[in-house]
Amino acid sequence: MVLQDLGRRIHSAVNDLARSENLDEKAFDDMLKEICAALLSADVNVKLVQGLRKSIKKSVDFASLPAAVNKKRLIQKTVFDELVKLVDPHSDSFRPKKGRSNVIMFVGLQGAGKTTTCTKLARHYQMRGFKTALVCADTFRAGAFDQLKQNATKAKIPYYGSLTQTDPAVVAAEGVAKFKKERFDIIIVDTSGRHRQEEELFNEMIQIQDAVTPNQTIMVLDSTIGQAAEAQSSAFKASANFGAIIITKTDGHAAGGGAISAVAATHTPIIFLGTGEHMMDLERFEPRSFINKLLGLGDMAGLLDHVQAITSDSSKETYKHIAEGIYTVRDFRENITSIMKMGPLSKLGGMIPGLSNLTQGLDDEDGSMKLRRMVYIFDSMTVAELDSDGKVFTEKPSRMVRIARGSGTTVHEVEDLLSQHRMMAGMAKRVGGQKKQMQQAQKMMKGGNKEQQMAAMQKRMQAMGGAGGMPGMGGMGGMPDIGKMMQMMGGGAGGAGGMPNMGGMDLQSMMSQMSGLMGGMGGSGGGGGGGGRGRGR
Repeated sequence: MVLQDLGRRIHSAVNDLARSENLDEKAFDDMLKEICAALLSADVNVKLVQGLRKSIKKSVDFASLPAAVNKKRLIQKTVFDELVKLVDPHSDSFRPKKGRSNVIMFVGLQGAGKTTTCTKLARHYQMRGFKTALVCADTFRAGAFDQLKQNATKAKIPYYGSLTQTDPAVVAAEGVAKFKKERFDIIIVDTSGRHRQEEELFNEMIQIQDAVTPNQTIMVLDSTIGQAAEAQSSAFKASANFGAIIITKTDGHAAGGGAISAVAATHTPIIFLGTGEHMMDLERFEPRSFINKLLGLGDMAGLLDHVQAITSDSSKETYKHIAEGIYTVRDFRENITSIMKMGPLSKLGGMIPGLSNLTQGLDDEDGSMKLRRMVYIFDSMTVAELDSDGKVFTEKPSRMVRIARGSGTTVHEVEDLLSQHRMMAGMAKRVGGQKKQMQQAQKMMKGGNKEQQMAAMQKRMQAMGGAGGMPGMGGMGGMPDIGKMMQMMGGGAGGAGGMPNMGGMDLQSMMSQMSGLMGGMGGSGGGGGGGGRGRGR
């Protein structure tokens, strides 16, 4: 992952300082030296690194610090804040609004991934309720229109282009006019890749901009560009005056610091990171979340946005079932497919605090195969079996043999899957029971005086196993405390602590169950190589 090594080195330098017994100016200077060396090796501009060093030194002046100040905490906070400043230009990017046409034009170098990123962004907005369309104004590169057409068709996004018109400004103007007339919210215009030394192509870019008058111009920047990022982005800024940057190919192993230099040089915000080849591999960029993730502290805001984007209507139906204490085999299938949509475990690992260390050696391919084999099992079930509570398989075990044959898996894998379903169904039943208990308690508390209300609540608490103690809920088989349970069951798709629900489970429970599923499927043999041991990387 781009900048992963940088994050590791900075994190290690700060941690070494925090663990040192003698925190003096020499230890502080050693930490600064390691941080600066890490930034320089990641292709961050030398002037930026020097500025960062001066800012940190100025904020942590050992000579003037009062004795009561926690030096370690001050240093950690200062390093974090200065790293945030490095990637934060303190300027807001354009935010499209529904009900009006928002034209977005893409510019950038050849091979930066503009066409793919155009489709990713269109799909991103489409999933959030915008009516989106694509216009191919790249008449220079052979196959550009075919590529955009294939991507748009796959993502089910309307597109416009021409195989005969050679003037990109005319194509762009015609496409934008067409989609404005049809009242599209987001119209994304893809243009040819160009280099700052190609004066004619830069003039062409300005002509396209004049023809479509975009609300937002975005520069797509390849994370592998290195030290050239600053000069190229400055040239594009002078001509096209773009208002945002999308950095692509951040799933590679390049240094990636050049992109940070481009932000500082143009005072332009990064709005998204391209994290892979698939249409879902586009992450919203937020400076504090990015530095949190860089230092292994997680990106919960990014995870929330990611989960909300893939939550479907069927997941909401599953949540409704769990609120009623029901958990069908179909609900279980919805949970598994939701997990698969979230992407590889290594991608989630960077978003969840501490999980990146735990998932470092895991093989994404093996994990994905295990989940896919579970879906094969679900797909071999009848409608009645999917909508059942799973007892039909206990009553007639021959069903498991039939499903194993139909899915190309083993009976042992089918048994493991049904065992996991029984465990989660039991959990759902307890959650539904707790909700009913709370509803009854609320009804009783509506009438009577304050003493009667408190007595009613205490009685309900004792019946639920809490007996006067809110924390723990010891008699409920490891269920969350009342406060968390109420958060989990209350309102929409909100989970414990404001996190989303994946079919009624809070995120922590979901991740815990996912670990159990992966482990439970781990020794299963069978055709297709679904159950072998993780190979590690």
